[in-house]
Amino acid sequence: MLVILVAGAALILDLVSKNSGGHSHLGFLSLLPAFTAITLALITREVLPALLAGVIVGGIVSNRHNVVQEFLLPAIGSSQYAMILIVYLWCLGGLIGLWSKNGAALAFGSWAGSKMVSGPRTARLFAWIMGVIFHQGGTISTILAGTTVKPVTDKHRISHEELSYVVDSTASPIAGIIPFNIWPIYVSGLVAGVIPLLPDTTSAITFFYRAIPYNFYGIIAVTLTFLFSLSLLPWKGSKMKRAIHRARTTGALDEPGSKPLLAPELQNVNLQPGYVPSLFEFFIPITTLIGVALGSFLIRNEVMIAEAFVLSALTAFVISFVRGISITNLVSAFVEGCKGMTIGALILGLAVTLGFVSRDLGTAAYIIELTGGAISPIFLPVILLALCMLIAFSTGTSFGTFAVVFPIALPLAWEVSHNPDYIALCFAAVIGGSMYGDQCSPISDTTILSSVACGADLIDHVKTQLPLATLAALIAAICFLLAAWLIL
Repeated sequence: MLVILVAGAALILDLVSKNSGGHSHLGFLSLLPAFTAITLALITREVLPALLAGVIVGGIVSNRHNVVQEFLLPAIGSSQYAMILIVYLWCLGGLIGLWSKNGAALAFGSWAGSKMVSGPRTARLFAWIMGVIFHQGGTISTILAGTTVKPVTDKHRISHEELSYVVDSTASPIAGIIPFNIWPIYVSGLVAGVIPLLPDTTSAITFFYRAIPYNFYGIIAVTLTFLFSLSLLPWKGSKMKRAIHRARTTGALDEPGSKPLLAPELQNVNLQPGYVPSLFEFFIPITTLIGVALGSFLIRNEVMIAEAFVLSALTAFVISFVRGISITNLVSAFVEGCKGMTIGALILGLAVTLGFVSRDLGTAAYIIELTGGAISPIFLPVILLALCMLIAFSTGTSFGTFAVVFPIALPLAWEVSHNPDYIALCFAAVIGGSMYGDQCSPISDTTILSSVACGADLIDHVKTQLPLATLAALIAAICFLLAAWLIL
């Protein structure tokens, strides 16, 4: 069926191109690669073949059949993927491998369990608190929070679906409503000068903070996750409810037949005989990571992410060596940790490639064009919310969505009203919708890394998180409508 669909699409490619009016997209064909990847991933639960199929479909509809040369090599050779591979996967995998050898995570889990965690509810609350604390940005937050709390939540039978939801939902949403990170600087570069209200980057950064109270999706998503952590959320979705029941009654943290992205060997402690784990081996690397990342932002207005992760892994290596683990064992543990991230690296590589395909085909431009004639002043914020949800879900990136939507959204809002509160409402709708798509998309790096850090199956994570995130989005849409009605 997929082959027939693609073949038919290729036959009418010329007609679509002629009718596109010169726009930088291929009409509905622009949606096929992302649609193919997401649909196949959800149906087959096999992410790698689904992503590869999406890339191949992109090559067919763009008439660029050598997808390796045209898309794959540029994607895996990009600085974006190099950062993900070296920093998030190799350094993270190496750090987890070292912790499996020196027992640092086990020591922290025992300490946290005795001080603040007494059962499943407090274990989930602990995960939520860590997600809020580690709010430097989406991918960093998921890695820090996931690896920090997983030993604790595993001990108290918190399913990996629960943990990955809490970690993912306190990543981008927190980064947008407590933005002591790169977000305001990045967005200010996109919106400065597009309307008279934001003549320069300074005013744009200030406006980012002004719009935070209107970021209804971020606020509601974090609130629902907090209620979920305390077991006070009455509705959780059927799949999440089954995951919770399974973990509590059987101790099975994953669905039977699932494929966790974190290799099993990284979830086990392999202590050197006679070695006594120390909390220092956990806290010093984590403090190094946070200190370098946050300190560089406060001092230089630049987050030194690569340096932070490399120094964190190096610190863990040196401390363990000083405390008596041989270099041979440490190197072996580091390499095993990197090997355990292989599946995650492959998935992210194809996800980045699919992002290249979507940009080349103008996926975002086509979605924006489809909604262009449906704009009404009171509905504009909700339309922007839904539009960004769709684009970010289809492309797997919030920052990419910001880049294509903000230059269009703010001039539209300015044409409707010069009221700063209305502009802030539309501004926040773009931020919130992009958060949702980035949080829920199975081709988003945040979603993938949440699964990696928490040891979850990617599709199980998506299917259990999507209903709860959608609930937050629906409540946010109502809030946007009411706010627009009051402002206008």
